[in-house]
Amino acid sequence: MTIMELDQTYVAGTYRRFPVEIVSGRGSLVQDANGKQYIDLGSGIAVTSFGVADDAWVQAVEAQLHQVQHMSNLYYTAPCARLAEALCRRTGMAKVFFSNSGAEANECAIKVARKWAAENKSPACSTIVTLRNSFHGRTLTTLAATGQDHFHELFQPLTPGFAHIQPGDLEALRALDAEHTVAAVLIECVQGEGGVLPLSPAFARDLEALCRERNILLMIDEVQTGNGRSGALYAYMKYGLSPDVVSTAKGLAGGLPLGATLLSEKVAHVLSFGDHGSTFGGNPVACAGALSVLSRLTDSFLAEVDRKSALIFEKLDGKPGIESVTGLGLMIGLKTVRPAADVVRACMEQGVLCLTAKEKVRLLPALNIPEDLLSQALDVIVRVCADQ
Repeated sequence: MTIMELDQTYVAGTYRRFPVEIVSGRGSLVQDANGKQYIDLGSGIAVTSFGVADDAWVQAVEAQLHQVQHMSNLYYTAPCARLAEALCRRTGMAKVFFSNSGAEANECAIKVARKWAAENKSPACSTIVTLRNSFHGRTLTTLAATGQDHFHELFQPLTPGFAHIQPGDLEALRALDAEHTVAAVLIECVQGEGGVLPLSPAFARDLEALCRERNILLMIDEVQTGNGRSGALYAYMKYGLSPDVVSTAKGLAGGLPLGATLLSEKVAHVLSFGDHGSTFGGNPVACAGALSVLSRLTDSFLAEVDRKSALIFEKLDGKPGIESVTGLGLMIGLKTVRPAADVVRACMEQGVLCLTAKEKVRLLPALNIPEDLLSQALDVIVRVCADQ
């Protein structure tokens, strides 16, 4: 059987795959089994931060593979400790818990919030408030946290203790706190799966002020927005926020599974021996890849991310067939006249790989995509969108 036939026969049918088998790549160019080359504007859904087979990343990962590829968390390993130090120094956070994915990073954040509230407010204080249109993962608990009802329909009963408010509705949060005694609020600065929708900076600042007033933890989901994607190390930095907990994953390790939950001094010691764990969390190979990624997210590099973002807005905003352009950094959503799925298929035929987010076309290129390749891909998108 072909690879596609093997996949269709033996892999659970949870993905509607395109009829394309990617076999190799370099940077922001990937090649399929038929030899066709594509400009990749998806980067594995914001994962391959420096593209495919990046030399520095490969060297860092390979060097660690020749030392030890995995070790139980019963023992110390240098990549894990050094990555935790680097994350804390870059963010001002105090502690890090490592896991495997964004959903797991959010699970840890939720556990921290509930234990902190039980110890510092009341054992009955357990509600986590999230925003409508949010997305926080696919486990039963992070589905419950996700503020999109259609994700909930097939998997009842979900984990209790979550409430959802509309972005901008601080009165709803006040009412929930009075009724339920809220432990924490969990937000995305840009709602990625919800359609690449940035929060209003004014709402974000007012939300933080209300959390401080009511002694509610402010937790920020940086799974997709983090690790340079926004043009800052983390998107909350662009908003001027000071979160109590930050969750991240995706682009952190540049293509290897790694999640991280960053804890401020306020909650740094909430988790103690036996409260939480992960077999693969802090894996030395994944952490070596993450150290390579993090070391290159300098101020000058992040300024280039912002410059490329401005180029995308300049080349796409107001063009025929494009109704709006939203996003932050290299996390872009396009509302198109043509159905988003049609635009993605047409772009693929012309050698450009894009994504969707709800009814929008979504662009998540590698942070280091060369400007000439980016411009070439944007020209294709403009042509496709104008073709009604």
